[in-house]
Amino acid sequence: MGAKYCHECGSVLVERYLENEGMIPFCPKCGQYRFPLYNVAVSMIVICRNTGRILLIEQYGRPSYILVAGYVNRTESLEHAVAREIKEETGMSVTSVKFNRTKFFEPSNTLMCNFTAFVEDESELCTNEEVDAYAWFSREEARENIRPNSLAAYFLNTYLDENV
Repeated sequence: MGAKYCHECGSVLVERYLENEGMIPFCPKCGQYRFPLYNVAVSMIVICRNTGRILLIEQYGRPSYILVAGYVNRTESLEHAVAREIKEETGMSVTSVKFNRTKFFEPSNTLMCNFTAFVEDESELCTNEEVDAYAWFSREEARENIRPNSLAAYFLNTYLDENV
């Protein structure tokens, strides 16, 4: 069982059979089944339309490159979160967004939703305090510089392999 307590009232959950679903956590006080809760985040392969180069960033004092990413706010669409996070972290405006794929990231209980986001011009870049460093890379340079064995590398390499 995932959660042990009801997210509404705090009561201890019990396992109860639900037809077509199996054993599901149930709150006896609320009388409701409590399906698993998890975080939702977006990660973006940011590509400059003018140059075709890919933006990678460094964050949190780690000296390796990753994709721009961030959590989705309650009631916010994924597409809006993509544009908002890019604007907040890089100062750039997104001109178009394309969904790529999702992958669940167990360490943070997060469903990561990956997109390709296009910006017009690299000169608009002005990072905020969340970004330690950044660089624009060619496709192959991005592949070589992304943090190895990371979720960012999985998303980037899969995208590059499928968009030759």
